[in-house]
Amino acid sequence: MVVAGDFKNGITFDDGQGNVLQVIEFQHVKPGKGAAFVRTKLKNVISGAVIEKTFNPTDKFENAYIDRKEMQYSYSDGDLYYFMDMETFDMLPLNSDKLPDSFKFVKEEMMCKIISYKGNVFGVEPPTFVELAVTKTDPGFAGNTATNTLKPATLETGAEIKVPLFINEGDVLKIDTRTGEYLSRA
Repeated sequence: MVVAGDFKNGITFDDGQGNVLQVIEFQHVKPGKGAAFVRTKLKNVISGAVIEKTFNPTDKFENAYIDRKEMQYSYSDGDLYYFMDMETFDMLPLNSDKLPDSFKFVKEEMMCKIISYKGNVFGVEPPTFVELAVTKTDPGFAGNTATNTLKPATLETGAEIKVPLFINEGDVLKIDTRTGEYLSRA
């Protein structure tokens, strides 16, 4: 059990209405008149929505333990994406609505974190940095490194990003999956 008066940043709890909330910010408020209360900014872990809510410092909630399991992305079949547990070799099919936008940078056999609560999977965290080859881009020219001009490039997963002019087809790039930005050549 967690008491609202003991909230800390990062604590996850079940609010009793089926929502799993994580404390982003909290503040204990003791007004001159009236009872003390806890003002919080909370993130719904499953939907991603951020809400502000106040609690009585004596309110009690059930702790919520979010499981993050490392699994290998195997293949996709239509709207289903299959992940393999590397310990038991069990396959876990996930619908495409559980995948974030950054999943477009994940290729087969990459390790991802499968996020679940009480056995129900609600999200996938791809690796933060990936190395992917460029399959299509306009040719680069010598001497184009002085400007900060970018051109479109298609990666081996089909994702499109902006890269500097000196990048050519076949180059392997390091990509930040959180922002979708080119970092460097690999």
